[in-house]
Amino acid sequence: MRAHEAGALHAEGYGGPPHWLPWPSDVMELLPQLWPQTVRRDGSGRLEVGGVDVVTIAREFGTAAYVVDEEDFRARARAFREDFAAPFEAVGGVDVYYAGKAFLCSAIARWVADEGLCLDVCSGGELAVAQRAGFPAERIGLHGNNKSLAEIQQALEYGVGRIVVDSFEEIDRIAAVATELGVRAPVMVRVTVGVEAHTHEFIATAHEDQKFGFSLAGGHAAEAVERILAHPQVLDLRGLHSHIGSQIFDTSGFEVSARRLIALHAQVAERHGVHLPEMDLGGGFGIAYTSEHTPLSPRELGEQLADLVRREFKGIGDGAPGTPVPRISIEPGRAIAGPSTFTLYEVGTVKDVDLGHGLKRTYVSVDGGMSDNVRTALYDADYSCTLASRHSDAAPRLARVVGRHCESGDIVVMDEYLPDDIAAGDLIAVPGTGAYCRSLSSQYNHTPRPPVVAVRGGEARVVVRRETVDDLLALDVG
Repeated sequence: MRAHEAGALHAEGYGGPPHWLPWPSDVMELLPQLWPQTVRRDGSGRLEVGGVDVVTIAREFGTAAYVVDEEDFRARARAFREDFAAPFEAVGGVDVYYAGKAFLCSAIARWVADEGLCLDVCSGGELAVAQRAGFPAERIGLHGNNKSLAEIQQALEYGVGRIVVDSFEEIDRIAAVATELGVRAPVMVRVTVGVEAHTHEFIATAHEDQKFGFSLAGGHAAEAVERILAHPQVLDLRGLHSHIGSQIFDTSGFEVSARRLIALHAQVAERHGVHLPEMDLGGGFGIAYTSEHTPLSPRELGEQLADLVRREFKGIGDGAPGTPVPRISIEPGRAIAGPSTFTLYEVGTVKDVDLGHGLKRTYVSVDGGMSDNVRTALYDADYSCTLASRHSDAAPRLARVVGRHCESGDIVVMDEYLPDDIAAGDLIAVPGTGAYCRSLSSQYNHTPRPPVVAVRGGEARVVVRRETVDDLLALDVG
């Protein structure tokens, strides 16, 4: 809580740094856990990524801009594939689905395909991007709590590997479209397992009171299985699916979720004689946005999840007839895309505000904001940032980085130490913006969205171009 019932100025610690933000011994230091792997400072203090400095990027592509380290993205994708494959080899195998909702464009889809991952999409638009990139249909899963008939038809005509079913109405819709097309639709049942992940309310997705999936406690998940099995000619039940939330830093929630999902899996085998070949444990693995975050590595996640799957299946007779271990799948999105990207801004104004009671706030305004990163306003998310265009020996100054939009909640970085000589014209880089920033972006205040610039091997190129005012006006037919 950042407020107090008697007013914000009465809140303990108001005007000072949060408890996790220490006074920096070097305000120019880059914490490696926050940045893509090729980021460094050159001799003049400029930030470099993929061998290209940010002043050059700003000059060529403008600001604000999302800058993605292609090698870092690919390396994180490979790490999930390789570090999960080894521990799961003896368990039954594993598939890694990149969650496209984190960020998706045709270039990203091609990188994901190149690195041997599958792809999870949750709309007809995301599926269209995958189709444009030529992503193999059998390695695509379609999500969504309210899929339209057109989206279901699009998915079945393309031949996606699975559709995650979210409602009873959807079972009937998929069956009807599959009948019309003369195909058998591969489906999974999304199960609400009743696990409350320790994360923000809006990104916790497995507790009972939310819109996704079939309730396990209410018997709806078991009923969904029965309804699907009643249409064997057009519906192919591949398995069970769960997702407990996002920005999660330990596997305890997955353990409870897997236990309940495996119990239903065994129940299906016992009651219906059906051995479901797949099980999806979801994603939601956290990343470091600030120094307070300590995420698990893909290797640690792979080993811990494989161990809990092995342990839970052993509890119901691992390897015994009737309880074969299905092939497991996971869905990292943020954990791959998030750290691979930073947003580059130019400072427009620096303003000191007297808060009274001897307190002062420094506001650093940049040429972007909540239209390119709404997470601070939406989720109360914390970010870090650094002076990116030069070196500074100035003392640290606690600052708040804000956007250019006509909203007092337009905050990019709530609290960060920047050099005391920060000034208009400087470049600031905000790490960890590869997930849910471009994908949640808007045209608020009729602000064209920034480009996505990919950097690799000393070369920078646009993979999503900057919107223009002409783009905005082209939609206005009034």
